Amino acid sequence: MIHIRTFRAPDDPDACEKFIVGHRKLLEIFGISQITSNRQDWVDDPNTIVILVENIETKVVYGGARVQMVSGKYPLPIETAIGKYDSKIYDLIEDDRRRGGTCEICGLWNSREVAGMGIGSYILSRVGVSITQQLPVVSLFVLCAPITVKMGMRLGCTVEKTLGNNGLFYYPKDDLVATVMRLKDINDISLATPLEHEKILSLRNKPYQTVLEKGPKGEYFVTYDLVIPNFP
Repeated sequence: MIHIRTFRAPDDPDACEKFIVGHRKLLEIFGISQITSNRQDWVDDPNTIVILVENIETKVVYGGARVQMVSGKYPLPIETAIGKYDSKIYDLIEDDRRRGGTCEICGLWNSREVAGMGIGSYILSRVGVSITQQLPVVSLFVLCAPITVKMGMRLGCTVEKTLGNNGLFYYPKDDLVATVMRLKDINDISLATPLEHEKILSLRNKPYQTVLEKGPKGEYFVTYDLVIPNFP
């Protein structure tokens, strides 16, 4: 059975190492080596929440994502990625920090073993939005590849057209496009699709649950364990 849990990065170094290795292998398959969200300084950051997908029996890691909050020590990956192209990203994040805090869903990946199950394209991003309600934030950012823009829109995010070319940037390579998306109010998911709206609310109201999920390759059970230990 697939198990999805959350934890502060410094609380489980071994799991963070498995996350890093798996993510790096996936990026190398696509010829990407210099991506800001794959830097490893987040491992020591108590303001980074890791979402880990693993086999509940073998503890093999199938994928994951991070929710990184703004702190005085580490910039958000999105700042490092696009700040040199458009400095307005700094002001936007600072404004949200002053409003009550902000974060970024980043480093999302899944292994080939679970490809086609919807874990990377549906579940991890949904969990990322769900757990923000446990955090001292009012908004979230996500830097999307073209294939994941629809994912952001399903969750209620909108393209931040004040940045770049109507929200678009060439990143992490000149032949790849990335889109800045933002959920301005984590408590307002009214723009999410009805299905995502229902599932996000379910995970927020019942962070411990086992669900029969359905992906392109069929049905499978997922055990969610989403209360972040030792936080705040």
